[in-house]
Amino acid sequence: MRNERYRKNAISVRERHNERRNEVYSNQDVLLEYSHNNVTFKACEAATYAQQFDRMVEEGVVSTRGLKPDAYVFDELVFDVNTDYFETHGGYEHAKKFYAEVYELAKEIAGGEPYIISAVMHADERNRAMSEALGEDVYHYHLHVVYIPVVEKEIRWTKRCKDKSLVGKVKETVMQVSMSKKWASQPAVD
Repeated sequence: MRNERYRKNAISVRERHNERRNEVYSNQDVLLEYSHNNVTFKACEAATYAQQFDRMVEEGVVSTRGLKPDAYVFDELVFDVNTDYFETHGGYEHAKKFYAEVYELAKEIAGGEPYIISAVMHADERNRAMSEALGEDVYHYHLHVVYIPVVEKEIRWTKRCKDKSLVGKVKETVMQVSMSKKWASQPAVD
């Protein structure tokens, strides 16, 4: 598993790849005629990932309070398992079941399904080496999960509040978009 971060203005490249919206791929092993085998665990509800992000901000699902204009607002988890594992355990059908379970893990990592924009298992990328070794087409199954990194943030009443008994108390709790807080590094000790 790996996690990559993206700014809003750069996410369209990942979107075109994940949703198979490109007509041509530099990776010659992407075989678009087999894209119907890809499995969508969650489809983007808007026309684009960026539009879905804007909708979620507008609806108050996530908060961009305190966020810099060029902040990283998308993360992408890529779950990738050795192709041979699937070939020896049932191929495509096993991959679908396996990644359905992995998607449940991805929901936990993302903080819940509402923060996931898209989740797609690719089953249309040929593994050239294994295909040549076995003398038949073998596909490399992997899962792309694009989500918004959020952390729970408490907004407290400030000293400007007219009711002094409320100062310092929690006014509201929001899900704040924050790549750095979601994936905070622990300081190295000794």
